[in-house]
Amino acid sequence: MADNLSDTLKKLKITAVDRTEDSLEGCLDCLLQALAQNNMETSEKIQGSGILQLFASLLIPQSPCTAKVANIIAEVAKNEFMRIPCVDAGLISPLVQLLNSKDQEVLLQTGRALGNICYDSQSSKEQFASTNIAEELVKLFRKQIEHDKREMIFEVLAPLAENDAIKLQLVEAGLVECLLEIVQQKVDSDKEDDIAELKTASDLMVLLLLGDESMQKLFEGGKGNVFQRVLSWIPSNNHQLQLAGALAIANFARNDGNCIHMVDNGIVEKLTDLLDRHVEDGNVTVQHAALSALRNLAIPVVNKAKMLSAGVTEAVLKFLKSEMPPVQFKLLGTLRMLIDAQAEAAEQLGKNVKLVERLVEWCEAKDHAGVMGESNRLLSALIRHSKSKDVIKTIVQSGGIKHLVTMATSEHVIMQNEALVALALIAALELGTAEKDLESTKLVQILHKLLADERSAPEIKYNSMVLICALMGSESLHKEVQDLAFLDVVSKLRSHENKSVAQQASLTEQRLTVES
Repeated sequence: MADNLSDTLKKLKITAVDRTEDSLEGCLDCLLQALAQNNMETSEKIQGSGILQLFASLLIPQSPCTAKVANIIAEVAKNEFMRIPCVDAGLISPLVQLLNSKDQEVLLQTGRALGNICYDSQSSKEQFASTNIAEELVKLFRKQIEHDKREMIFEVLAPLAENDAIKLQLVEAGLVECLLEIVQQKVDSDKEDDIAELKTASDLMVLLLLGDESMQKLFEGGKGNVFQRVLSWIPSNNHQLQLAGALAIANFARNDGNCIHMVDNGIVEKLTDLLDRHVEDGNVTVQHAALSALRNLAIPVVNKAKMLSAGVTEAVLKFLKSEMPPVQFKLLGTLRMLIDAQAEAAEQLGKNVKLVERLVEWCEAKDHAGVMGESNRLLSALIRHSKSKDVIKTIVQSGGIKHLVTMATSEHVIMQNEALVALALIAALELGTAEKDLESTKLVQILHKLLADERSAPEIKYNSMVLICALMGSESLHKEVQDLAFLDVVSKLRSHENKSVAQQASLTEQRLTVES
């Protein structure tokens, strides 16, 4: 087998130059057989032989051997180590030109070859970015009217468009205008091919918006034709377009300037109307996309009050009954963003018993770490931003304390800190109500561990000591603090390198000494 392969490769070098079609075809058949038997080993031999460079000259539209050459390239490019050599051998440009072919087998193998070369390989995609493939593909795409050929080009475009540099090249080459045209042509059709093409075009459009530069270029300060066309998809009756429209808005909403402009120009109402259409037996992907967009739009501080007064919380709360974790996750994130530093909204939501009970339920969603984490963070946020006794009472009565205490032991410092601040507010404002739950969750022992652990972040040590001082107002918790010899741990922190920690250690030590 090895000898045959070596002979074939030597023979192929000669016949590739002489262009004797019969001998050439025989050599290509031998290579395809060898690849079928042991793809990796054969690919290594092909690379070592230097034959890849010759393939570029064999990819001629009129040649009967072209489909076989493209097939061989497709097969070797299944191996990641062969993808960059294929680019370096100059195979991209001739392969792209072959997408003009009328021969179905050539088209099939060419599409496979290009798709495999750029599949899941960031290094080879960067190599693609230095070629003019984006421009060539868009030119080619414009000429095509047949569904199969356009589909083939789509299959090459999609993996390429994952690279940010190529995204921008595709946008500059005019791909977006082509995609918008396809959407317009196919939107009312019920033919299977047209529905598939509409989906592919709108999905690719959303993918192009994932690049920061390509997204900003298409936003054009909110005045651009592309942005306006995408807006018109949201109220459409086509689920695919609703989905793509909402995802596109979520992608445009990746910086404060865009978010503020969109909220000031009425995007919130469009998205809440869309959500309202999907409350009962709605499309989960559309729900998820619209909530993603609202969550992103709620990040800038100036947008929060505007979105609250536009009724976003009411629209979002309609999905509390959803059993779909992706929807739950985005719902929680949207509410958490909206109430950040918004005391009135946090109090209103924190007194909503149905919401708080659902949060407590989701805090136990161990199969869905994202939902569990976001539920905990929202519980904490309701207390931290409202600083309301009524909110604390609602959370205590709904069984939320144990989750906040567990959250204080999270591996994520930000979540630990949010939990400790919320617990300190509970202890300061409503200690009597929460006392039993704080005891049963072994909070004092947890705080002792956090203070004694050298790996605890400075803010964790600081807030643990603030919480210890607040817990001293309870007789039973005070006794637990005394029994655990906190003075030893706290006195060591007086020399902590962080000034805030050292100062709080001195204050806590005084408090412990006075009340011992």
